[in-house]
Amino acid sequence: MKRSPEFSLQCLQFMVMVLSILFTGTEAGRLDIPRLSPTRGTLIENPEIMSSKAVSDDLQTFYYPQTLDHFNYQPQSYATFEQRYVMNFKHWGGANGSAPILAYLGAEAPLDGDLTVIGFLSDNAIRFNALLVYIEHRYYGKSIPFGSREEAFKNASTLGYFNSAQAIADYAEIIMHIKKKLNAFYSPVIVIGGSYGGMLASWLRLKYPHVALGALASSAPILYFDKITPRGAYFSVVTKDFKEASETCYRTIRNSWSVIDKIASQPHGLSILSSKFKTCKPLKSSSELKNELGNMYATAAQYNQPPRYPVTVVCGGIDGANEKQDILSKIFAGVAAYRVNRSCYINQPTNGSETAVGWRWQTCSEMVIPIGIGKNTMFQEQPFDLNSFIEQCMRLYGVPPRPHWVTSYYGGHDIKLILQRFGSNIIFSNGLRDPYSRGGVLENISESIIAIHTVNGSHCLDILPEKESDPEWLVRQRETEVMIIKRWIAQYYADLKAILIKQ
Repeated sequence: MKRSPEFSLQCLQFMVMVLSILFTGTEAGRLDIPRLSPTRGTLIENPEIMSSKAVSDDLQTFYYPQTLDHFNYQPQSYATFEQRYVMNFKHWGGANGSAPILAYLGAEAPLDGDLTVIGFLSDNAIRFNALLVYIEHRYYGKSIPFGSREEAFKNASTLGYFNSAQAIADYAEIIMHIKKKLNAFYSPVIVIGGSYGGMLASWLRLKYPHVALGALASSAPILYFDKITPRGAYFSVVTKDFKEASETCYRTIRNSWSVIDKIASQPHGLSILSSKFKTCKPLKSSSELKNELGNMYATAAQYNQPPRYPVTVVCGGIDGANEKQDILSKIFAGVAAYRVNRSCYINQPTNGSETAVGWRWQTCSEMVIPIGIGKNTMFQEQPFDLNSFIEQCMRLYGVPPRPHWVTSYYGGHDIKLILQRFGSNIIFSNGLRDPYSRGGVLENISESIIAIHTVNGSHCLDILPEKESDPEWLVRQRETEVMIIKRWIAQYYADLKAILIKQ
């Protein structure tokens, strides 16, 4: 399957945009919520992975005529669009043996990058004799309703079909279609997702237990809604990551914001900052620079993957600068260490990709993750202002967000009390260096709703491809997940055998 060569560039461009108003001051509510991508860190560190050679020849692409609206019977609801999914039959044991199906649920990006960056399926296909299925999320990539991206993103009326409930109904319908088409009625399905896709995997298991036997939800912050998780938790973890890497690095970053503001307020101050940070174009405000620095620190922490460990790289640059240099020269040394060999380093040109536009709609409708910046971090304080957030979304789309809908539809409050009797077969995996882990499930809910976390892990690290250089704790985490899934499947086969004998 061929992929767009522009995809990697779009991912990198989107980094700048997703947190674009994190640090603009407490008077403005944050409109962009940090993107929940399982692949972004890998693509940032290894953009060459998007080369066409990386795609397996065993992948086959299909399109399913998907229902526009699963929850309404108005005539327009019966419209369809072509939804892309990809399958790999290489190691499948076949329908006659009821061999398993591992289904990856795409998230807020085209499916293309996931086919190479998500390794859990391909690494384990032979271990499970599994059919591999990758399904693209509606409104992303080539799965666009209304005939074109322009029409699909036209206004709130066409975007109104763009939500997680429709998405998991899409996934359920495609999975059932595949099983029917292949006569694989008794093949157990395990759904896998990372980040937002991890949320979808866990929610699909809860909403459609007849479709998926179990779910692996990697770095899925299903509790970062509706005040369940403290609003400042994300940036508290970012700060903790940097402070643990280097106390002096942490202090330098913490003290740098006021220096940036002081210089910016002086005559020709923005020109001085533009020169010092080698910006791609002249800075228009101090916030523009602070935004990009904040983006970089947050991204480094969220995707603090071995063996490079970006937080260590940034702090190595800051701490390695000449002691006699001023504080902003040290900060720039951290930027240069992280963004190696650039002609310019700040405010690089960006284009609004479908991912940027799509995620903005999702966060302005149902995915209201109230991330703010509290006191006692290395950043300037900026509480989450829900009223301002709602106002900005109203100006963009003419409809207000629903900040309580996720917990109303999927649950979240008192999760252990609710799910220990009424849910099963979900793995919630997290790395505690991931700022989003604070909104994840970190304790076992029951014998089969299991929390696995690693102290040094980062965002979605466990579902990325296996490497010889992987640390032992990561190898053990993946082995534990495979063992649990094998146990689910074995129990399913035992139950199936018992039922068939009775028949």
